[in-house]
Amino acid sequence: MLSAIRDLIYPPRCLSCTEETDVAGGLCATCWRDVQFISGPVCALCGTPVDGGGRAADLRCDECERHPRDWSAGRSAVVYGGAGRTVVLQLKHGDRLDIAPTLARWIARSAGDLIAAADIIAPVPLHWSRLVKRRYNQSAELVGALSPDKAVPDLLRRTRRTPSLDGATRVERGAILDGAIAVGPSHDVTGRRVLLVDDVLTTGATLGACARALRAAGAADVTICVLARVVRDAADPISYPNRRDPP
Repeated sequence: MLSAIRDLIYPPRCLSCTEETDVAGGLCATCWRDVQFISGPVCALCGTPVDGGGRAADLRCDECERHPRDWSAGRSAVVYGGAGRTVVLQLKHGDRLDIAPTLARWIARSAGDLIAAADIIAPVPLHWSRLVKRRYNQSAELVGALSPDKAVPDLLRRTRRTPSLDGATRVERGAILDGAIAVGPSHDVTGRRVLLVDDVLTTGATLGACARALRAAGAADVTICVLARVVRDAADPISYPNRRDPP
């Protein structure tokens, strides 16, 4: 009854736009068609859609072929573009923490095997100064909604504040993040299987830095899953990785 009254006063609205929807945490028909959910053959390391057959564990996108990853497997829920990009920005910059459970379900559909295999699920960390400014870590919100029993939100920490990576090359991103992430002193990951969660995967520099820190601390395996994967397509300015998003 309370839910019915709430929905009458505050009708459920689309995760991406302001259109009313039938249920909370849903998308309107227009935005649903504009979200590119990733399915079919995908790169086993980052979740990018790929062509071809063969064993799923052997599939690689061009980027992962050129640049070996510091993790063993990866999944992505949607392509970063259109309404998919909008919902990411709603969570990241729009204080829309209410949509985290729905977005976590999107991730779970693509990364169910990695979630089941993990001993620990942890978010990519924010530096404390950025966390104070933003008031929450969007990746930690996804982790908490994804698997509360396995979630360790403070597993990793930023040892120093790093500048924005927007527009930086792969080499520049690596230099910026070198030594900037460490396992928290109160945590022991020796022999544990860790799943890292982030909102967007562009070049993978930040996730790589996290994975290296975990392996150096003794983690037995590191995998990753993200809400959205930036697909390199110069003809599509929404998806192109060097496009600067609004703050």
